[in-house]
Amino acid sequence: MSCAFSLGFEARVLGGGVGRGRLSAGASRAEAVIADPRRISTCSPQVFPRLSKLAVPPHSDLLAVREIVERQSKDTFIGDSPAFAKAKFHPVFLDQAYDRCRHICAEYAKTFYLGTLLMTKERQKAIWAIYVWCRRTDELVDGPNAVHMTSAVLDRWEQRLDDIFNGRPYDDLDAALSDTVANFPVDIKPFRDMIEGMRMDTRKSRYDNFQELYLYCYYVAGTVGLMSVPIMGIAPESSASAQAVYNSALDLGIGNQLVNILRDVGEDATRGRVYLPQDELAQFGLSDEDIFSKKVTDKWKEFMKEQIKRARSYFNQAEEGASQLDKDSRWPVWSSLILYRQILDAIEANDYDNLTKRAYVGRAKKFLMLPLAYTRTLPSHNTQLRLQ
Repeated sequence: MSCAFSLGFEARVLGGGVGRGRLSAGASRAEAVIADPRRISTCSPQVFPRLSKLAVPPHSDLLAVREIVERQSKDTFIGDSPAFAKAKFHPVFLDQAYDRCRHICAEYAKTFYLGTLLMTKERQKAIWAIYVWCRRTDELVDGPNAVHMTSAVLDRWEQRLDDIFNGRPYDDLDAALSDTVANFPVDIKPFRDMIEGMRMDTRKSRYDNFQELYLYCYYVAGTVGLMSVPIMGIAPESSASAQAVYNSALDLGIGNQLVNILRDVGEDATRGRVYLPQDELAQFGLSDEDIFSKKVTDKWKEFMKEQIKRARSYFNQAEEGASQLDKDSRWPVWSSLILYRQILDAIEANDYDNLTKRAYVGRAKKFLMLPLAYTRTLPSHNTQLRLQ
């Protein structure tokens, strides 16, 4: 399962595509209403249950997110610390490193890349460097060499991450990220969390409930939002709290990853993976066997309608934070919001058949979407949005 680089790292930044974890013992949970299977009749019209849209603890209770926000909201960077041995790169080498990141982003995330072109030069380079690191991390599990993946490989990758944050990059792409974290208030924890998500992807192929799935989505996509907000910046005129903007970044990441999951149900099934809550499948009288058989039944369609509603609810919440970012950084975020909503539209247009068909947005439609996304970045639109 690819991670969603949320603000739009095409099928991965504000939010943004890795992980699963545990809820604290005291975390509140919204209880799902379980349908009594004895009341489901095959001879009469079925009444399908509705799912809780969120059913997760508050963002501030999740995996020390509040602490990450506080650290990243300071005006001090890792490079300012006396303990940080900032690598001395030749300017030409560093320019070439960032240019490689730019080319990779342009090749694999075209829509997102175009959205970054309005950002300042320094922010562009930083966000490209983060994109490349996330992509390389995802490739460890989903790439051509994934068959050779072991826990030792991820352990070495995490050690390499520590070296990046300590000014000891291994190659030129690492050097670009090392320079980025020395110049922006980016905390290492979201990066480590993404690696943890990759570990989870190697050992878990089922999710008992939405709480588990939410945490997976946080690791593979929400982490990208935490990495990216310090780069994109919050508008100086914004009255929103940093926590509120980060919450919206997480919402976009969660929404993007839920879309990836819904889009790729059939593809994941061929690998024996089901990224859908088992208890919710049961509520609709469904099981893994229904997915593997790839039969689009009425029960499946009703189930998908509720899953799509949930994904859209996250996008609705993400809109407010997207409009609180620095004005030069909003375009890629709005592009992501609109693009991923269009993928949901495509699933509906396919009559909810995501078992044998893969919903997609054509290239022409993607490029036509960019002007619309740009209009959403303008002050006349943003003044209508307020964060609580």
